[in-house]
Amino acid sequence: MHLDVLDLRNFYYRTGLGRAVQRSVREPLLELWPEARGQTVAGFGFAVPLLRPYLGEARRVIGLMPGPQGVMAWPADKPNVSVLCEETQWPIETGLIDKLMVMHGLETSEHPSALLEEAWRALGPGGRAVFIVPNRSGLWSRREATPFGFGRPYSLSQLETQLRRHAFTPERHRAALFAPPSQRRFWLRTGAFWERLGRRLSSYYAGGVLIMEASKQVYRPARATSRARVRNPLEVLDGLPSPAPRGSARGHAPPAGVTAAPALHTVAG
Repeated sequence: MHLDVLDLRNFYYRTGLGRAVQRSVREPLLELWPEARGQTVAGFGFAVPLLRPYLGEARRVIGLMPGPQGVMAWPADKPNVSVLCEETQWPIETGLIDKLMVMHGLETSEHPSALLEEAWRALGPGGRAVFIVPNRSGLWSRREATPFGFGRPYSLSQLETQLRRHAFTPERHRAALFAPPSQRRFWLRTGAFWERLGRRLSSYYAGGVLIMEASKQVYRPARATSRARVRNPLEVLDGLPSPAPRGSARGHAPPAGVTAAPALHTVAG
């Protein structure tokens, strides 16, 4: 079940912990995708906090927000790029998106397989997607005070397996949110330190969220008229005489080198 867009907006833009989450998740994302010049960048779920670095250079930025969640205008200081859409039917042409971010979309979806199929359809050849989900073994998935405490958390192997089942190829992964999900000033002020320390120690277990980059896997279509090549084909009709042309006159002699067949006589019974 998707969270309400008002709750997500209040968390990310009106709380200190939400702003800290934006910084902690955005930093490893920019390591994976430092630029998107001339590309189409989209975010599904509530990924708009991560889209801001690409507003100035991308050819087009689109914030896709599912109907059960609701939509809000974003960004507040520029023309709106948010779009309300069906969870598994995006108003996007096939192959239009170059880079796709999914946050608060996959783990809360009631139809994750159909959602991944739609994401695959919207990505162009060579397109890349980043899926940001709660870490099953992290602290953030166990506390409902943050948006990462809702939905189905994933382990790294579970996420990789589900992506492969839907023709995605996992490429690289990161982890984020190593500090506990607390509003206390001490944890907010030391958040950057815990992020640096956590990335050095582990990127599998300690982080509150997993960040998985995957590419679109495209198979080469088989030719409908392809034929296997045979080195030494067996000529079944070798040695047989060639048939006479259709419409040839009766009584004409057979071609040279061909013996005429004997006439058949009817024998009275």
